[in-house]
Amino acid sequence: MSRALMRLGRFAARRPWVVIATWLVLAIVVLASAAGFGRELEDPFEAPGLDSHAASELLERSGDADMGLGADVVVTPRDEGVSFIDSAEAQAEVAEVQAAIGALPNVLGTGDPAGALQQGRQAAIDSGVVSRDGEVALVRVQYPERQDLSKRDLERLETVLDDLRESTSLQIEAGGDLHFAFEEPPPGLAEGLGLLAAVVILLLAFGSVVAMGLPIGTALFGLLVGAGSLPLVAYAVDIPAWATTIGAMVGLGVGIDYSLFVLTRFREHLAEGRSVEDAVGLSLATAGRSVVFAGGTVVVAILGLAVAKIPFVTAGGIGISWIVLMMVLASVTLLPALLGLAGTRVNGRRPRRVEGVSRGWRRWGAHVGRHAVAYTVGATVLLVAMAAPVTALRLGFPDEGAMPDARTERRAYDLVTEGFGPGANGPLVIAVDVAGDPGVLEPLVEAIAADPGIAEVSPARVGAEGIAVLVAEPTTSPQAEATQDTIARLRAEVLPDVLEGSPAKAHVGGQVAVFADLGDRVQERLPWFIAAVVLLSVLLLLVMFRSVVVPLKAALMNLLSVGAAYGVMVMVFQWGWGNELIGVQSSLPILSFIPLFMFAILFGLSMDYEVFLLSRIREEFVRTGDNDEAVVRGLAGTARTITSAALIMVAVFGSFVLGEDPLAKMMGLGLATAIAVDATIVRLVLVPASMKLLGRANWWLPGWLDRLLPGEPIPTSPVTPEAVPEPVAVSA
Repeated sequence: MSRALMRLGRFAARRPWVVIATWLVLAIVVLASAAGFGRELEDPFEAPGLDSHAASELLERSGDADMGLGADVVVTPRDEGVSFIDSAEAQAEVAEVQAAIGALPNVLGTGDPAGALQQGRQAAIDSGVVSRDGEVALVRVQYPERQDLSKRDLERLETVLDDLRESTSLQIEAGGDLHFAFEEPPPGLAEGLGLLAAVVILLLAFGSVVAMGLPIGTALFGLLVGAGSLPLVAYAVDIPAWATTIGAMVGLGVGIDYSLFVLTRFREHLAEGRSVEDAVGLSLATAGRSVVFAGGTVVVAILGLAVAKIPFVTAGGIGISWIVLMMVLASVTLLPALLGLAGTRVNGRRPRRVEGVSRGWRRWGAHVGRHAVAYTVGATVLLVAMAAPVTALRLGFPDEGAMPDARTERRAYDLVTEGFGPGANGPLVIAVDVAGDPGVLEPLVEAIAADPGIAEVSPARVGAEGIAVLVAEPTTSPQAEATQDTIARLRAEVLPDVLEGSPAKAHVGGQVAVFADLGDRVQERLPWFIAAVVLLSVLLLLVMFRSVVVPLKAALMNLLSVGAAYGVMVMVFQWGWGNELIGVQSSLPILSFIPLFMFAILFGLSMDYEVFLLSRIREEFVRTGDNDEAVVRGLAGTARTITSAALIMVAVFGSFVLGEDPLAKMMGLGLATAIAVDATIVRLVLVPASMKLLGRANWWLPGWLDRLLPGEPIPTSPVTPEAVPEPVAVSA
C-alpha cells in the first residue's frame, strides 16, 4: 500500500490540475444530479418487530386519519382574564383560525373547539380541546403520511399563522409531528463557528495562510461532494435527513484532521531538503497510509450499526460512512494535488523550523516513562470515575419542552401542559384488531382509563377491517420515565388481562411509544454492537501493526474514552450539571439512538489518533529495535499534530452544542468530550505509560499468525532503504 500511495502522491503533485479538474467535474455532476432528481431525505423512526410498529401497521390497514402527521395549533387570548367560554369575540377568532388552517392544501381535517364552544361550557370542556378555565383552545390539524408532504406544507402553515397573529387578538403557537418532520435549524451556524475555530488553530500551529487553507479547503470540498451526493445514495438506501447533520459534524472533523496529518509530514519532508514531488509522495506513503487505515476504521465502526437491527439507524450509518469515505478520498487525491501547487509556500513568508521530534514533547515522553506506573494507574482511575455515571444512563426522547423559550414549539408545549396536562403533548395511540369480538372494546377502554398513569381515554373509533383506535393521554410528559413505565405496564398487564381468551389483539403506538421501543431495542442490541465494532477494529489494527497486544490495548483504552463521554452526557443532560451553560433548561433523557452512533463514531475517531501515534512509534521501533526510545520519539514526533488536530475536532464538535437541536447538542458534547479525553489523558499519558511498562511485549506476534495476516507491516520507510535515504529529523 505504501508504494501505491507514494506513486499516487507523486502523480497528483506532478499533474495537479488534472486531479483538481476531476474533482471539480465530479462535484458539478453530483450536485446537479442531486438537485435535478435526487430523492428527498426523510426521518423515519420505526423498526420492524416492535410493538409500536405493529400498531402503525394496524392503523394503516384501518385507514385511520391518525396514521399521518399532525400539528397542534394552540391559541389563548392575549388579554388577561379573557375566556373563550365567556367571550363571543374570542370564539369568533377561534373559528377564524380553524377555517384558515382547514383551507390549507393537504389538510385532512382539524379539531373543532369553536363548534364545541357553541354547545356550552361543559360540552366544550368535555370535548378535550378547550381547557377547564376556558383560556386555552387546541386545534389539532391532521395531515397525510410524510411521503405525501414536504417542507412547503410547514411553510404554508407558518405563513397562515403569522397572518392570523396580525389579524386576531390571540396568541397562536404551533408544534407537533409536522414541525418535527420538517423544521430545520439555521443553516451553517454550528459548522461556521467550528470552521472559524479551525482557522485560528491552524494559523497558530503553522503560521501560514496557505498551510491553514489547504486542510480547510480539502475538508469543505470533500463534504460538498459527500453530503451533496446523499440524495443520490438514497436511491439505494433510505438515508435519513439527520444523517447530513451528524455527517457534516464528523466529516468536517475527520477531513481537517486527515489533511493536517498529511500536511505535517509534507512540511517535514520539505525541511529535509526533498523536492516537492518527493515530499508529497513520501507524505502519502506514511501519513496517507495512516489516513487510509484510520478512515477505514471509522467506516467499519459506523457500518457496525447494522448489528443493532434498526433499519433507519443502519441507513444513517451508511450515509455518515459515505461522507467519511469521501473525506479519505479527498485527503489522498485532492490534497496531494493542492500540495503540489502550493509547494514551499506552505511554510509562509517567514518559515518556521519544522518539528520532526519536538524537544518539549520528548521531555514529556521521557517523564511519563520514568513514572509509568503512577501515570497508568492515575489515568485509568480518572477515566473509570468519569465513566461511572453511565450506569444511570436513561434512554428516551427529549420532547418539545426541552426546546428554548424562543421556539413556537416550546411555547405551544407549555400552553398545552398548562391547559390540558403534560400527557396531552404525547398521546398514546392504541390500535385494536377486534377480530370479530367488538364487545372487548368497552372493558378495554375502562381498564386503560383505570390505569394510574393514564389521565383520559377517548371513545373508540372503529375503522376498516374491524380495527379500532383508542387515544390515551398519560398523566406525565412524553420524556418522563413514568410515561415509559406506563407504556410497559399497558403492554404487560392491562391489555393482556382484558384480552385474555379473546381473539382480539392490541398494540400501543404513537411517537412516544416508538421512541420508548427504540430505547428498549438499543439496550438489547448495544452489547452485541459494541462487541462487533471492537472485534472488527481489533482485526484491522492487527493487520496494520502486526501485534496482538497493541490492538487489544487500543480497544480497551478507546472503551474508556467512550465511557467517559457517556458519563459526561449523563451528568449534564440527566443530572443537570451545568446544563444551563449550553442552553438546556431541564433534565433530559438521552435520545434513544445517540449511544449507538456515539459509540460507532467515537470508537472510530479514537482509533484515528491511535493509528497516527502508533504508526510513528512502530516506524521508530522497526528502525531502532528499542521500544522505550521508539515510544518517546513517536510521541515527540506526533504530539503537537495530534493536539492541534484534537483541538480542531473539539472546536467543530463543540460548536454544535450552541445550536437549538437537542440531538446536535448531545452529539456535539459527547464527541467533543471524548476527543478531548482521548487526545490528552489517553494518547499523551496512558498510551506511552502502558507501552513503557509492556516493553517489547507490545510487538509480540506469533509466527503462524504473521504468516496468515494479509498485507504488509509498517516499514521503516515507504520504500526500500536503498531507494530512499533514511530521513533526518529536524528538532525544534
